[in-house]
Amino acid sequence: MTTLDPRSARQTDGTSETDGPGAARGWRDVVGDYISLTKPRIIELLLVTTFPVMFLAERGIPPVWLIIATLIGGTLAAASANVLNCYVDRDIDAHMHRTSNRPLVRGTVTPLAAMTFGITLGIASVLWLGLLVNWVSAALGLGAILLYVVLYTMLLKRRTSQNIVWGGVAGCMPVLIGWSAVTGSVSWAAVILFLVVFFWTPPHYWPLSMRFKEDYAAAHVPMLPVVATDVAVGRQIVLYAWATVLVSLVLVPVAPMGWIYLVTAVVSGALFVVESHRLLGRARAGLTGSALGAMRLFHYSISYLTLLFLGVAVDPLLHFPL
Repeated sequence: MTTLDPRSARQTDGTSETDGPGAARGWRDVVGDYISLTKPRIIELLLVTTFPVMFLAERGIPPVWLIIATLIGGTLAAASANVLNCYVDRDIDAHMHRTSNRPLVRGTVTPLAAMTFGITLGIASVLWLGLLVNWVSAALGLGAILLYVVLYTMLLKRRTSQNIVWGGVAGCMPVLIGWSAVTGSVSWAAVILFLVVFFWTPPHYWPLSMRFKEDYAAAHVPMLPVVATDVAVGRQIVLYAWATVLVSLVLVPVAPMGWIYLVTAVVSGALFVVESHRLLGRARAGLTGSALGAMRLFHYSISYLTLLFLGVAVDPLLHFPL
């Protein structure tokens, strides 16, 4: 997810004085544009679910070289998916204030260059994971790219309000990649964590969509907050938040997990559910815009996932059985 940079001077035609393919630009500007296409902040969040799972799969500390190789491969795969997403969605991004400063919209990176960059990153990720980790992880990495670019971006995003629900499967794949990197396979524990991220995605992304629903409406993207009332969206957020927390607790007997994970899951999960109910309450009270406080839940959802997966990593290292 990107935000507008207030330091960039914008003209009325939507470009800055230094933007455009014909403008004189330094190599740092060019590199910065290509990096921004990879959406580094999203990659960071994806790695938050990759790294801890490796500790649980190992029931200890995995080899450092394996951790590094997996994280690099996962970064390349996520970067590929994000760049190709920017390529496909460049027409939408031009109509959304939140994304109107992206390089493809400003014309500082050409569509052909972005597509080539994204495909190259994808090929590199598959080869890296296959040769340095294992081919199961490589296949899962390729699957994540295809799910995000084809299923979500090309097929679902512009056609259904449930786009983020099923398209969000791509964001669950790093869990399986991390697990398979250690074990060479996928187990029920990995599937449960996959489902945690799956159910977490709507109550994470829909608050952001509520905050920027005018943008999505202008771009004719039928995100749920665009086609449904805030109260209806709030109810869905509450249901998915509860499902997220309940599924996270299923990991306790399956993994099995100890007190550290249990306490982390219960406390952070309770706050997640409470914040979801608070958002619904504000929607029922008729509050809108910043008063609705959707971004408060959005930001906490990131903290919740980080804390939960921190518990996943720490529990097998300092295991206190139930």
